Amino acid sequence: MLVVISPAKKLDWAARDTGTTAPDFTEDANRLVKTARNLSLGDLKSLMGLSDDLARLNRDRFQSFAETPDADQTRPAALAFAGDTYQGLEAATLDPDEMAYAQDHLRILSGLYGLLRPLDAIQPYRLEMGSKLKTRRGKNLYDYWGADLSKALNAQASATGSDTLINCASQEYFGAVDRKALDLRVVTPQFMEDKGDGKGPKIVSFYAKKARGAMARFIVQNRITDANALRDFDLGGYAFDADRSTPDTPVFLRDYPTS
Repeated sequence: MLVVISPAKKLDWAARDTGTTAPDFTEDANRLVKTARNLSLGDLKSLMGLSDDLARLNRDRFQSFAETPDADQTRPAALAFAGDTYQGLEAATLDPDEMAYAQDHLRILSGLYGLLRPLDAIQPYRLEMGSKLKTRRGKNLYDYWGADLSKALNAQASATGSDTLINCASQEYFGAVDRKALDLRVVTPQFMEDKGDGKGPKIVSFYAKKARGAMARFIVQNRITDANALRDFDLGGYAFDADRSTPDTPVFLRDYPTS
């Protein structure tokens, strides 16, 4: 099976000894950067809801983005992203065999790069998939990517003998995957917290993001090929909840953390 996760706004640009690979959609990334370079500071601020300082930072990133970057300008994607999902994934602690498996079975959806393998070399950027960046292909990035991401996932599924896609990405990012063009069964785990207040379990974004990363790690480390095996996931105190689950939406529940 394949598993997809979202990228992160926060980056960790510490030097890495790990080798990198070239993203499949490099030409598209360069094309999108050229479009973004034409935006004013105010346009960038409005496009992504940024503060003045963050707008300037990302304007400078787009301006310095290289079509053919040197090695010191890039980092491996799964190690460069540092948000909640990546706290759960803990990619830096995967051993070489696990990382090799992740290269074939784990993909990161990206507004700029489209679809990334864990070791694909990325430059610093911020461009959320939900951004309404106008291009010749349409009014936003969903229009830009069209069915390309689904076709790439189909090709990788064929190469690895996979028939199921585990969606551990956010709605914003998985919305860029054209379900009609996707040849795979999609299974979307949900992670819920029970506060014990009588209102029932709820999805809490911070914890759900971290759990989705942990689920991706669980799949990679255990070489899972059957969606039913996801029920054994118990990291972070979660347990499979059969009553709330459906075959394509397994639910995992835990008591709300108190600290």
